[in-house]
Amino acid sequence: MSDATMSSATIRPEEAARFGAQAAQWWDPNGPSAMLHKVNPLRLAFLRDAVDLHWGGDVGAASPLAGKRAIDVGCGAGLVAEPLARLGAQVTGVDAAAENIAVAREHAAGAGLSIDYRQGELSALGLGQFDLVTCFEVIEHVADKPAFIAQLAAHLKPDGLMVLSTPNRTLASRALVVEAAERLGKVPRGTHDWGDFVTPDELHDLLAEAGLDMGEPKGIALTPSRGWHLSGNCALDYIVTATSPA
Repeated sequence: MSDATMSSATIRPEEAARFGAQAAQWWDPNGPSAMLHKVNPLRLAFLRDAVDLHWGGDVGAASPLAGKRAIDVGCGAGLVAEPLARLGAQVTGVDAAAENIAVAREHAAGAGLSIDYRQGELSALGLGQFDLVTCFEVIEHVADKPAFIAQLAAHLKPDGLMVLSTPNRTLASRALVVEAAERLGKVPRGTHDWGDFVTPDELHDLLAEAGLDMGEPKGIALTPSRGWHLSGNCALDYIVTATSPA
């Protein structure tokens, strides 16, 4: 699964081309992004809880991000950017694939949402800083992980919130997220390179190098009885917050 694609210094052009080729099917829950559609409600639930906790908001508020700027990096065709807009944020979405941005703009317009979609390398777009930075299932696809995390950190306001998710590099993720998922047609072949997966300890160090503190990771787990769910088990995939030191 991947929301990925950014270019040049941090992004591999072949990755941008691969995901751009899937752009027209991005919003199909049974298409190449089917796994993203399954886990997206979990990511959004974690995100909403993190937003309420970070800003001390009303957990019942319909627009907890009103008055805040949010950026979704590696936005694909807008699976996260659109919910952010519905939560009240002024949203920017960035992706390397022009095809993804075209589909994202069309879909947002059809939904009556105003989202500023940009194509290109994050560091070259001059977007400024944001209250909220999200980056879901992207880090495993970039060429230079320290540079990419530094870019994310540079776009986060000092009192802002970052939320990231990525597959863990474990034998379980290799068996299920890569091999089984591709053999069963749940994701297109070649979507993932297991060697590029990042462990929680590695992500902690990358964030620390960028001047950020990582919160406690939450697993995105899969079991026969519950399907995909948030869990204490981070073996397959995990989601986490990052903030500037107090």
